[in-house]
Amino acid sequence: MFSISQLSDDQKQQIAVWAEAGAQLPDIQKQILEEFEIQITYMDTRFLVLDLGIELVKEVVVEEPEKVEVVKVATGFVDATVDEIERLGALKSGSVTFSDGEKALWMIDQEGRLSIDADTPGYQAEEEDLIKFQEKLRDLLT
Repeated sequence: MFSISQLSDDQKQQIAVWAEAGAQLPDIQKQILEEFEIQITYMDTRFLVLDLGIELVKEVVVEEPEKVEVVKVATGFVDATVDEIERLGALKSGSVTFSDGEKALWMIDQEGRLSIDADTPGYQAEEEDLIKFQEKLRDLLT
């Protein structure tokens, strides 16, 4: 089984560069084999990307005459943090980044209610993302 400790800091940075350039999991797996001569499974590649906190973004370009639109595609990776100093009126607070790249602030109020305030007005996270966020939050708070 592969362990992240098998990689140097330079190798970890190189993987992040590949991801920023648009490489997806199969591409990263192939490049690790070719560049680092390390055989790694697809699943281990997925875990590696998650452990490194790398967000894979697949951009889809839709072209129309004189118009180019870039659409973000969800990666399935949701990340959350807890504030060191809670916001006013909160028992706990922090931030979350959903799989489509949308960022939001969250807080649990004095009555135990969770609220999420996204950067984009009217944003509604996918149900799967909300479940992953709640699981991540549970892990962070226990």
